[in-house]
Amino acid sequence: MTHTRKAKMILEKDYRISEVDPRVYGSFVEHLGRAVYGGIYEPDHNTADRHGFREDVASLVKELRVPIVRYPGGNFVSGYNWEDGVGPKDKRPHRTELAWRTIETNEVGLNEFADWAKKVNTDVMMAINLGSRGVDAARNLIEYCNHPGGSYYSDLRISHGYADPHNYKLWCLGNEMDGPWQIGAKTAYEYGRLAQESAKVMRGIDPDIELVVCGSSNRAMPTFAEWEATVLDLTYHDVDYISLHTYYGNRDNDTANFLARSLDMDQFIDSVIAICDYVKAKKRSNKTINLSFDEWNVWFHSNEADRKIEPWSIAPPQLEDVYTLEDALLVGSMLISLLRRADRVKIACMAQLVNVISPIMTETGGPAWRQTIFYPFLHASVFGRGVVLQPIIRSDKYDSKDFTDVPYLDSIAVLNEESDELTVFAVNRNLEGGLEFDCDLRGFNDYTVTEHIVLTHDDLKATNTARQPNSVIPISNGDARIEAGSLTAVLSKASWNVIRLAKPKG
Repeated sequence: MTHTRKAKMILEKDYRISEVDPRVYGSFVEHLGRAVYGGIYEPDHNTADRHGFREDVASLVKELRVPIVRYPGGNFVSGYNWEDGVGPKDKRPHRTELAWRTIETNEVGLNEFADWAKKVNTDVMMAINLGSRGVDAARNLIEYCNHPGGSYYSDLRISHGYADPHNYKLWCLGNEMDGPWQIGAKTAYEYGRLAQESAKVMRGIDPDIELVVCGSSNRAMPTFAEWEATVLDLTYHDVDYISLHTYYGNRDNDTANFLARSLDMDQFIDSVIAICDYVKAKKRSNKTINLSFDEWNVWFHSNEADRKIEPWSIAPPQLEDVYTLEDALLVGSMLISLLRRADRVKIACMAQLVNVISPIMTETGGPAWRQTIFYPFLHASVFGRGVVLQPIIRSDKYDSKDFTDVPYLDSIAVLNEESDELTVFAVNRNLEGGLEFDCDLRGFNDYTVTEHIVLTHDDLKATNTARQPNSVIPISNGDARIEAGSLTAVLSKASWNVIRLAKPKG
C-alpha cells in the first residue's frame, strides 16, 4: 500500500493577495529568563562587544533579517517602570519582577536596547505599561524617546548621552490586558478607555506614530470577540492595529493533530478581521484596522521545568523550549498562515528571539546555535519579500482529533518582481510518505528552478543542541523541476520546502 499523497496548485501572476509588509518577520525580546541577560547581553562572554552584547548572537539575529523587535514585554511590561533602566547603571534599582517572579537588575534598559537594535539593523516596537501605570507614564516615555529636546524628559535623555531621539514609530498599548495573570488586568471597557486616553497623549507628543491596541490574549479566552468589539468601539479612530497572540503545543504527542493547528491560526485571523470590519461598518468609517500578530510560536516543552524554578533569582533559564523537527514544520505552516492574510496581517513577532521559546539558543559563557525553528523563519524572511500570490490548491486530506479535512499540502508563494524571483513555501504534513506536488505556473513559463531547499529528518523529535547544532539543517537536495509549464516535485515525508524559481537574466 502506497503512502504517497497528491496535491495540485495553480499560480497565476495576476492573482494577488498583497505586498508583504516586512514587519511580518518581526521578533520579540522580553525581560524574561535569559532573553536579555545571557542572551543578547553577556559582558563576560568572549564575543562581547564594548557594550556587553554578544557578537555571536548579533550575527545570528542579523542572519534572520528581523525588521522590528517588540520590547520590553510581554507580561513584564505591565509592572515595569521604564525610569529604572535609564541613567547611570550604578544608580539603577534591583526590582522584584512579579510577572515571572524574578529579580530585575535593570542593567539593560531602554537606551542599551536602542544601541543593540542599531547593532543588529532592526527597529524597536516599544510597549508601554498600561497595567500598573497609565496615561502619565505613556506621555513621559514617548517624550523621552521621541521628542528632540527642550523639555524635561527629552533633556533627560540628552543628559544620559543620547542627543538624538530614538524616534520609535510603532508602539504597543500594553500587553494582554484581558488576562487574569496580567498585573493590572482590566475589563474591555476599562482597558479601552485607558488605551484611548493613552493614544491621545502619545499622538500629542508625536502625531506620526502607529499604535497597536491589545486584542484577546488568545482565541480561547472566554471574552474573545466581545473584547475586540468593545475595545475597538472605544479606540477605532485612535489606533492602527489590533494584536493577536497564540501558542501551540503537542502535549498529547499527536503529531498529525499538532501539524493541523495552523488551521486554528487561520480561523483566529479571519475572526479578528471580521470583528474589525464589523466595527468599521458600525462606525461607517473609511478606515481599516489591520492586524499585529505580535506573539506566535510553539510553546509547551518547558512548562514542567519552569514550575521548578526558584523564585527571585536573576535571569533563570525560563521558557527554554528545545525545538524538534515537527515544531519547525508547524512554525513553517504558521508563517504560511501569516502570509496567506498579508492583506491584513501587517506586523508579526515570533516570540521570542533568544533563549526564551526562541530560534536562537545560547550557553552562558559558551556557544550560540540555531534551533530547528530558525530555518523556516530564516527562509520566509529572506525569500518571502514581495507580493503574495493567491494559490488555488487541491490536495489529498486527512482528519485528526480536532480538525477535519486537513490538506496534506500547506503552501503559499511570494513573487519578488524587482528580482524576477518566485518562491514557493510548502509543508508536507504527510507523516507516512511523500507528497506528489504539481503546480501549474501560469504566466511564469520562462522561469526556471534555481534551488529546492528541504528541511526534514527521519526522527520527528530530532533537535539541535550545543553539542550537536547541525542535527536538523536544511539541504538543497529537493527534486523540483519544470516540465511543460508545470512545477513538479515529490515533497519528502514530513518536510518544509522552499522552491525558488527565477527568470533567466538577459
